[in-house]
Amino acid sequence: MSLRIMVVDDSQATRRVVSALVGSRWTVCGSAENGKSALKKFVELKPDLVLLDLGMPDIDGIEVGRQMHAIDASTPMILFTLSDPWGLEGPARKAGFTRVISKSEPWKLLDSIKEIVAEIERTHDEGVDNG
Repeated sequence: MSLRIMVVDDSQATRRVVSALVGSRWTVCGSAENGKSALKKFVELKPDLVLLDLGMPDIDGIEVGRQMHAIDASTPMILFTLSDPWGLEGPARKAGFTRVISKSEPWKLLDSIKEIVAEIERTHDEGVDNG
């Protein structure tokens, strides 16, 4: 599956590194440096998956995720943060996030994307009528 991923982080270096990391396997269809820009690009690009930073200068990642989820609840979102992911699980799930991953464990990001791709493919295969 050719997954289209949008990367949202206020750090240009992080956007570049994450885009290179996921771009080796999937397509990075766009990136954004803040919440307002992320919401605009989300509507324009219609990505298959969104990687969102928590701490951004205008709107925090959980609120951006909540708004994205309200626009299209079918798009999986991963909160990728320097903060402790355990304390964020509840609020993130409530906002519509599929996963919360610490930036200190980037290998978990690729594993999570692979799991989400498998879930999307399974759902798609189950929804296909072979009759």
